[in-house]
Amino acid sequence: MCSIFGIFGLQSGDDIATLRREALQCSQRQRHRGPDWSGVHVDDRAILVHERLAIVDPAGGSQPLLSEDGALVLAVNGEIYNHQALKSELRVPYAFQTASDCEVVSALYREHAADGSGPSAFLERLNGIFAFALWDRDSGRAIIARDPIGVVPLYWGHDREGRLRVASEMKALADTCADVAQFPPGHWYDSASGVLTQYYRRPWRDFDAVEGVDVSLDDVREAFEAAVHRQLMTDVPYGVLLSGGLDSSLVAAVAARYARHRVEDGDQSEAWWPRLHSFAIGLKGSPDLAAAAIAAESLGTVHHGFEYTFEEGLDAIPDVIRHVETFDVTTIRASTPMFLLARRIKAMGVKMVLSGEGSDEIFGGYLYFHKAPDARQFHEELVRKLDALHTYDCLRANKSMMAWGVEPRVPFLDREFLDVAMRFDAAHKMIHRGSDGFQRMEKGVLRAAFDGHLPDEILWRQKEQFSDGVGYGWIDGLKAHAEAQVSDRELASAANRFPYNPPQTKEAYFYRSVFEREFPSPAAAATVPGGKSIACSSPAAIAWDAAFANAADPSGRAVAGVHHAAA
Repeated sequence: MCSIFGIFGLQSGDDIATLRREALQCSQRQRHRGPDWSGVHVDDRAILVHERLAIVDPAGGSQPLLSEDGALVLAVNGEIYNHQALKSELRVPYAFQTASDCEVVSALYREHAADGSGPSAFLERLNGIFAFALWDRDSGRAIIARDPIGVVPLYWGHDREGRLRVASEMKALADTCADVAQFPPGHWYDSASGVLTQYYRRPWRDFDAVEGVDVSLDDVREAFEAAVHRQLMTDVPYGVLLSGGLDSSLVAAVAARYARHRVEDGDQSEAWWPRLHSFAIGLKGSPDLAAAAIAAESLGTVHHGFEYTFEEGLDAIPDVIRHVETFDVTTIRASTPMFLLARRIKAMGVKMVLSGEGSDEIFGGYLYFHKAPDARQFHEELVRKLDALHTYDCLRANKSMMAWGVEPRVPFLDREFLDVAMRFDAAHKMIHRGSDGFQRMEKGVLRAAFDGHLPDEILWRQKEQFSDGVGYGWIDGLKAHAEAQVSDRELASAANRFPYNPPQTKEAYFYRSVFEREFPSPAAAATVPGGKSIACSSPAAIAWDAAFANAADPSGRAVAGVHHAAA
């Protein structure tokens, strides 16, 4: 993964040399995402800058990528997992200049431009995580696009002269674009027409399309195994994040099975780094460190469990907020240990990790799903949570890891796996009370699909929010620190200082104050969604559970009354 920065709509009177220097300075603010190399392309109407983290084709593949005739210029942040299949299916010959997985985007753009089908048609074919800017010199047209779920961040806005600017992180735009905003996932923009188009909308979004549909446990397991296998595409050392919970343990278990062979040559040769390394972090004595050690021993990974102190976490919070670009309480709580873990991982020479984000949004893993009144409302809430991931969990995982140049990949959000896991009736995902009187655990269908593949103490471990699992003293300490920093009077007048989405707790006020110092513009604050955290994101879900509706603290453990038992 990398970073991109672009300026489009330059005119004849613009000082291109000055804009080039400015573009390089703006791009430098996100160079932590791509410390391996920098590239810039300039012509009389566009500037593209790329900061590279070399994962595939590290010797070549530097960006921006130019077509053989120089007419197409492409800057991509992300990975195209099915690039080899897409290359083999091309109908219009394309002279590839590199072995980069990303260059297939230019080939597909040219092919679909030739047949008149347009970008939506080729974007529908991509299985990957990406944000890109493609400049077509001959037509004077920029195409901007983002992956379906928004795993990879992307922002856009206009400078004072009306030129379009795009960047991987807000910090590269906030000083020059008064209208900076998140680019919506699953969309593409055409600068020639000024039209923003949604290309990703699946039938399973509508409950009527999945009602009564069943999918076998074998289908769920095989689709997930295929997703993990695809995402092991790498030419550099990699690992897995392992908290010891269900999701990360499943990722690690499947990755361990495929780790000994190279995905890029069809598993024909031995992997360059055949031992799978796993990583965990927590306060001393944290639940995650203990559970991760059990999982790692069972799976046979080379495990690295790191401890951090509360003071180390507290000291990192200003950097975390600057990198993650949010003031959401739950996101910051969880981002901080992840940020510290990424630094440890980077120090060990690892550049890519697999992570378990997305499972809770697909299978209903949050505690309030226990009180969903019916399958329709359960499913509709899953869709709402998937739509919000780009502002919460995906944002956290990507930016906290990429702060140190470590790429996170998320197999649960693999496009093909989503089509399997979301296409069946949510009645199979709901938590039912068994004949023995016990209420079954969340994500039961996923657990059942992998029964026998993990130890029972992992497969049936109660869910912990990441910020809780690293140690309950973490959240309690943050609350105590905020209590000492923010007065009752300041909190009472919070709406005067922060008219948009005013903080409701002293902890939220503390984070918002740090965010305001880093990003003082109103547009920057508006990139962070209002309302409750991802832990309970919609009015429908709040209606299920009065405890969530009345809780200012978004921690999962703040809400009692939900019981778990192994099936």
